Amino acid sequence: MKFLVKAGPVARQRTGCLILPVFADGALPAATREADRAAGGFIRRLLRQGDFRAEAGDSLLLPRVPGLATQRVLLAGLGARGRCDRKAFRKAVRSAFLALGRSPVTEAISFLGTADITGTDACRRARIAAETWHDTAYRFQPHKTREAGNPPPKLRSLVLAAGDDAAAVRRGLAQGDAIGRAISLARDLGNEPPNVCTPSWLAQRARELAGRQRKLRVQVLDEARMRRLGMGSLLSVTAGSAQPARFVVMQYQGAGAAKAPVVLVGKGLTFDTGGISLKPGPQMDEMKYDMSGAGTVIAVMQAVAELGLPLNVVGLVPSCENMPGGRATRPGDIVRSMSGQTIEILNTDAEGRLILCDALTYGARFKPAAMIDIATLTGACVVALGKHRSGLMGNSDPLASALLAAGEAADDPAWRLPLDAEYMELLKSPFADVANIGGRDAGTITAAAFLSRFAGDIPWAHLDVAGTAWVTAPQKGSTGRPVGLLVEYLLGRAAAA
Repeated sequence: MKFLVKAGPVARQRTGCLILPVFADGALPAATREADRAAGGFIRRLLRQGDFRAEAGDSLLLPRVPGLATQRVLLAGLGARGRCDRKAFRKAVRSAFLALGRSPVTEAISFLGTADITGTDACRRARIAAETWHDTAYRFQPHKTREAGNPPPKLRSLVLAAGDDAAAVRRGLAQGDAIGRAISLARDLGNEPPNVCTPSWLAQRARELAGRQRKLRVQVLDEARMRRLGMGSLLSVTAGSAQPARFVVMQYQGAGAAKAPVVLVGKGLTFDTGGISLKPGPQMDEMKYDMSGAGTVIAVMQAVAELGLPLNVVGLVPSCENMPGGRATRPGDIVRSMSGQTIEILNTDAEGRLILCDALTYGARFKPAAMIDIATLTGACVVALGKHRSGLMGNSDPLASALLAAGEAADDPAWRLPLDAEYMELLKSPFADVANIGGRDAGTITAAAFLSRFAGDIPWAHLDVAGTAWVTAPQKGSTGRPVGLLVEYLLGRAAAA
């Protein structure tokens, strides 16, 4: 997709389709008023006749409209004028792009961003447009041998109309394009089948990304190196698998070497059977998504590098499979983590925290300003928050507040859960320093409490994305969340740098 910015009279725009905003009360933003005058009141007549209600998400594609140079006009409803906020705007943009995708249009000019949208500026509206285009155009079909019934859109060029705010629109387009492509990358990685997306394959994707980005370096640690580092907890998870574990270290330097980095840690279980504590058969195929945290980290590193943010960012991807077998870890085994703490493994299906704890210990080596782990960690989080909000816990109020605000701004929301010291009591073990589970109560929180032991005094946050990383309906697949939240957070840090 080619994104462009252009100014000029609406009526004279020669293009395949002109996208014009309309409010539900019949009010026409300036660009649509101008088009309506040139068309002799054609648009207002449609509204008076009730042919278009203009609720947020409504769209109407029209063939040639008298007085306009464009081949088609797409009216996009914004809803009530006083209540048209960022979410309504995103809904309107999505509906418009879906309508375009069903048409033969190859080029379009959008005036949607020229409307007055509560709580947004020109940069944010342009960013939403680019992000939403990538979302609506996304298809995952590399393993289809026949043409699917959902062909990709034909649109190849999208122009955003701008006036004096052209510089802000260009900046928003650049951000939205990078974020949209990063989300698509995370979705691609998550949607790959587990016989393709192995730990070694995932590491190779990170290497290839570094090969395209000058400021990005990648190192891949094998099991021998992990063993020398003392990552006994991580290695206990991979013990039953024929696929070797990999630990990917991605480093982006956009600031001086003395500047403390942000460290991102992504859970990379490329397939999770539960191990000896075997999961039930139904929906086990969805355990290919257990590497969604890793996919998020790789995708965020791509966006950071493409945007050239003036920050230092480290991405850590501990990756392995959790399989049963003669060499697999057993319930009751005790392992020693990289931190030196011993862990009694009461349930081998609580494995994500076992690979993350060693990654957090490794991440502390970078003396980070903040450390954030992302993991499809607990089914309890799905029960608590459903599919809408990711779970957020941590030891730093400023970091948690910044992440919550970023999630709201990016329409990728999270919800903070408590992490009081009392929850640590549930993880006591009579035989080791800590148990890897704490029983049925507060499962999301006790998982985070376990991880907090390995974050130490570093400002740390944990994002449990078990409910948000993928969906089963209406169209099954990876969502790419929380890439949007994390890039928004890093953009905020960059602006304050």
